[in-house]
Amino acid sequence: MSDQEWPDTIQAGESEQHEPLVRRVLAPNPSPYTFTGTQTWLVGAGDDLAVIDPGPIGSGKSVGDPAMPSDANGEGHVEAILKAAGGQKITAIICTHTHRDHSPAAAPLQAATGAPIIGCAPLAIADDGPRSDSAFDPDYAPDQILADGDTISGDGWTLEAVTTPGHTSNHVCFALHESGALFTGDHVMKWSTSVVVPPDGNMRHYMESLQKLYEREDRVYYPAHGPAVKKPQQLVRGMIGHRRQRERQIAKLLDTGEGHVPTMVQHMYKGLDERLHGAAQRSVLAHLIDLEQRGLAARDGDIWKKAG
Repeated sequence: MSDQEWPDTIQAGESEQHEPLVRRVLAPNPSPYTFTGTQTWLVGAGDDLAVIDPGPIGSGKSVGDPAMPSDANGEGHVEAILKAAGGQKITAIICTHTHRDHSPAAAPLQAATGAPIIGCAPLAIADDGPRSDSAFDPDYAPDQILADGDTISGDGWTLEAVTTPGHTSNHVCFALHESGALFTGDHVMKWSTSVVVPPDGNMRHYMESLQKLYEREDRVYYPAHGPAVKKPQQLVRGMIGHRRQRERQIAKLLDTGEGHVPTMVQHMYKGLDERLHGAAQRSVLAHLIDLEQRGLAARDGDIWKKAG
């Protein structure tokens, strides 16, 4: 069975236990970019809990393609998180990054619980070119930003920040010391490769972050979308190989004189759902920018060519 056919075991708003310290609540925002929806993770089995990626609220743009109408409507998701918490006190609201299907519910959840918002930094794009931040949460306001290696703990749980820029510049994964689990947000998912959207998304940083995770020894990954990853190093090794293969495909197309990104996508992504072509074009562009920075490609307006 492919990951695209993977049947979810819970409905939106329900909670599911994955291991003694970990359970999830599924948000009601399925789409081609979010799979079955955003997964909010609750960490802790004692008196208090951390909530990772509280998810969306209301409507908004879908992640990955700012022009795409939203399938997301997170009304009621905060209530579902509070119901799943039961008698446990939420003492930390943690965000892996600030796409609109991940962080907007942090504010109403904080209002309901008084818990601090902790984790990634707010996104600030210093760029004069086309902006990619329409898919970002502009209202995200953390009480505490965690740097690489910083930890936060509660009753029987400790989470360590593992910075993984690339998908977004502010992306952070979180390692659960007590069980060997890693909450990977959108950086590593089993059902799909992550979209890297310039100018904020950076392919070189994304590849470096993949290598960083490959060198770790985490037991299992819990991503924000799709099934848990039971063989993390194997998947990450395959993802690195996949991106290198895409880079080789792009280099070959440049060798033939093909440098128009939409046409390159048609050659490279045969059979891809047309709704995902915009995301594929952005990932190809991210590869081209990386090649340009390495002196291997150059551009003339919207057309790319081999450097030299």
